Order: sequence, then structure tokens, then C-alpha cells
Amino acid sequence: MRRTTYVVAAALTLTLAACNRTDTAATDANVASEAEAADLSALNGVWEADLASVKFEGKPDDFLLQGGTWKCNTCIPPLTVTADGQFHPVADRPYYDSMSAKIVDDRTVEFHRRKGNREVGNNTFQVSADGNVLTNKFHDATTPGSEFEGSATLRRAGAAPAGAHAVSGQWTPDKVGDYTPEALRVSYEVTGNKVTSSVQGQTYVAEIDGPAVAVQNDPGNTTVAITREGAGLKETYTRGGKQVSITTVVPNPDGRSVSITSTDPRDGSKVSWTANKGS
Repeated sequence: MRRTTYVVAAALTLTLAACNRTDTAATDANVASEAEAADLSALNGVWEADLASVKFEGKPDDFLLQGGTWKCNTCIPPLTVTADGQFHPVADRPYYDSMSAKIVDDRTVEFHRRKGNREVGNNTFQVSADGNVLTNKFHDATTPGSEFEGSATLRRAGAAPAGAHAVSGQWTPDKVGDYTPEALRVSYEVTGNKVTSSVQGQTYVAEIDGPAVAVQNDPGNTTVAITREGAGLKETYTRGGKQVSITTVVPNPDGRSVSITSTDPRDGSKVSWTANKGS
């Protein structure tokens, strides 16, 4: 919930304006950029995330369900909602504006999220009998026309407070489980200085070192600016005037895979993975 549903995304979920330059400097930069862009053709194609390669870095997620109230202390911003199974308005959420939390039993909690009258996602937290593993099963329909589902596990990093529900405490993301195959694929096409990319129903067309552009079909009104990152690209995503994700995509020497790293500058959390070229 702190991390976007595109856990292996242009995380996506998975968002800056160009630097000010003189006209002459901009022209020189474009010429150099076009020359450099030739080797970016190694990024062209469709890439599918290798879930076994996903690695998480950052502070544990911190949840508390107690006294009929659900709190996600590490959500950005922190989230609080009454856990009575009813929908309640929530503020400052770009992809949903109301949410319900329902206690199913002493180890299970179910969540639903809506944007207006449309349900855009749901997920179920279930804690193992020994209390050390939390499984998150989710269904995501945030992007109109694109739905996917999957699961992930987290391992306990801090005990639940006395009297709190079993989902409470600190949890470290561990592994990504089943995932809708289409949702794992991201495409890139670099032509001259232009980059086109698509993932989970969202697309952008941007110029390297050019101005930020809107991510198409993104209900959160995210923009992205593209720059070079060594032999690859860096995508800087911005929403509401704040950077929310910086993703780098770099081709590997084998020519058949890319390394992707997505960092959230707001809390320093990072997800990295390898994506293999599709057939």
C-alpha cells in the first residue's frame, strides 16, 4: 500500500521540467543526444519482469489495526480509516478517494478502494499461523481498461502491539508471487531522440532531455521527464509538483535483458529487478 501496485513498475505505477538553456546550448545538446541515442536501440522491444529477481530496499512497512481503526503509518501520506467494512472518504490519494477495511477474522483483513463510484482495487492481508508471514493478494483496476492481479509476501520485522490485530507491526517486503503476465511487460522504442514506452495500459512519448510530458491514461495525472543514464534511460515521474519515482532502465551486456531500478525519493525505498526480452 505504501509501494505502488506496479511493484515492478514504471513502478508504475507503478513521475520534471527541462533545464533552462540558451538556444545554442540546446541545439548542441540535441545533436549530441541524437548521436548517443543510437546505442539506446538496445532498449527497443518488450521486456518481461523476472519475479525471482525482484529486490526491495528501505524501511519496513508499518501497520496498526486496533480499536476498530486501520492505520498505515508508512503510507505517503500516512493513512487512517475506520475498519468497519464501510467505505470512508480518504484524502490526498491520487488513485482512489474512498476506502473500506473489514476484519474477516483474527488473521485476515480485506480492503476495497474506489474512485468515485468505480472500484479500482481490492486486496486481502492474511497472516500465517505462526504470525511471521503476511500474504497480500490483490486485484488492481486503477487504469481504465487494464486489470491485473497477483500476490506478494512480507516477513515480520517488528511485533504487533499488545491487543492489536495480527496484521499490525512492521513488515519487510519479501517476494512477489503470482502476477498477471501482461502486467509484467513494459515496452520501449527509441527513435532518434524520441522515447515511447507503455506499461499496464499507460503510455508516454517524450524527448530525451525534453520537457516533462503527461503519462497517458494515468488517472493520477503523472508526468515524466526522460534523460540519459549511462547506456540507458532515467525516467523522473512527478505528481502534484513532487517527484514520486525515479526509474532507471539499463540494457545488460547479454543483449537479452535490462536492469530496472525504481526509487521513491519521498522515503528512499527502492525496488530493482531484471526484465527479459520477449519473443
